[in-house]
Amino acid sequence: MLYQQTIAAPFSLSGIGLHSGEQVSVTVKPAPVDAGRYFIYENTKIPANTSVVLGSQLSTELRQDGTGVRTVEHLLAALFGMGVHNAAIELDRPELPILDGSALPWVEAIAKVGIKMQIEGDRVVALTAPITVAKGDSFVTAIPADTLRFTYGIQFPTKAIGEQWFSWSPEINKFSEQFAADIAPARTFTLAAFIEQARAAGLIKGGSLDNAIVCDGDRWVNPPLRFDNEPCRHKLLDLIGDISLLGFLPRAHILAYKASHNLHAEFAIAIAKQVSRS
Repeated sequence: MLYQQTIAAPFSLSGIGLHSGEQVSVTVKPAPVDAGRYFIYENTKIPANTSVVLGSQLSTELRQDGTGVRTVEHLLAALFGMGVHNAAIELDRPELPILDGSALPWVEAIAKVGIKMQIEGDRVVALTAPITVAKGDSFVTAIPADTLRFTYGIQFPTKAIGEQWFSWSPEINKFSEQFAADIAPARTFTLAAFIEQARAAGLIKGGSLDNAIVCDGDRWVNPPLRFDNEPCRHKLLDLIGDISLLGFLPRAHILAYKASHNLHAEFAIAIAKQVSRS
């Protein structure tokens, strides 16, 4: 049986949606064993699992019966990183708030209310064979291993970012503490040259220097960075949020390069299919 926990008490946060630019309020509540993490919007229950995931542009979206919620990856990463498997998430707009662009405000709120143990059990699930999804030179792969390890690589044509790699091998029994310190604080990032193009496409209406770090050629517009390789760590944060839709951690070395939310979602679906057959 898989290890399960929930939060010990409800909490609420509010802020601006990154893409919509709308004010949104979110309340996260405890949920019973095997409930999983799910969103409630407009009286529709939307489960946070691979059956309803859409890797939309610059965010992850979940859609059930024609109703969707988007930009869910930071909250899902925070819940999963802190060991929360069951939670009800109520929101009054169809997009999660971006807050400071990282998962840290969510992590701090979870830590404040505390965690409630529900079931002791396995914390990771073994893979039976390697899994890879790819598009062009972008890929995500999982190689069965004795311990959990993540490696992420990115490459951008700007001196300030360039090519970055980050490898993270958390201890399973200290996963939450290490996630909170090493991954959660990393903020979303963008290139200054991309901002007008994205806004013309109806995206990042709520983006600002308060919720993203912006790179302009060989400099950062709003330093300092929280980590020298903060962009690469943020991509790993996104990946953890997206693969948390599995509801478990695979025992594997997960390696990603220049991947998108679409590719992350395809990867999670591929793992879910393998595990369901084993």
